[in-house]
Amino acid sequence: MPSLKSYLTISAAIFALVALAHLARAIAQWPIVIGPWTVPVALSWVGAIAAAGLSVWAFSLARKT
Repeated sequence: MPSLKSYLTISAAIFALVALAHLARAIAQWPIVIGPWTVPVALSWVGAIAAAGLSVWAFSLARKT
């Protein structure tokens, strides 16, 4: 199914970009403030790992399709 493979590839690429953004934020220690709350940098490490995992998963599914 070409449409499923395209969907999975695009999803994987977007997740990879999100993982890179989280990684850049965590390494550079960029502050993020939402209202009175400062988002901890550790949350970006978790987000980077989760997004990278989803990206790898989607790429592997796209390869099998």
